[in-house]
Amino acid sequence: MSAKAGIAPTPDPNRRVRRHLRYTCNFPVTVTLFAGDSYRRLDAHCKNLSEAGMGILLAQELVAGEVVSLKFSFPESSQEWEPRAVLRHGRGYHYGLEFISLTTELSRAIRRFVQGLDTSE
Repeated sequence: MSAKAGIAPTPDPNRRVRRHLRYTCNFPVTVTLFAGDSYRRLDAHCKNLSEAGMGILLAQELVAGEVVSLKFSFPESSQEWEPRAVLRHGRGYHYGLEFISLTTELSRAIRRFVQGLDTSE
């Protein structure tokens, strides 16, 4: 699709509408995955967050469908969260993860944390 000055691009009718808004954020995340016969811990960075999952930046190649454990704290909070997630997509070092073990408490914490943050798209 080419952009012309003064004309807004028309939305793609085939594009799916997200169930949850994504919010721009910036905090460290530890990703743990099972690699052969041992676990690997990798340092990552959360770039966006929703109640369904998170987008991370990770300097490591992962495979779509891989299940990982995450460990993170929201900025200015001492509460650590450790949900599991499945890798849904990746482009370069940017990965999209969907939570598969989201507790009610974490869901509430996410809603509180994203209040006032900018949405990303």
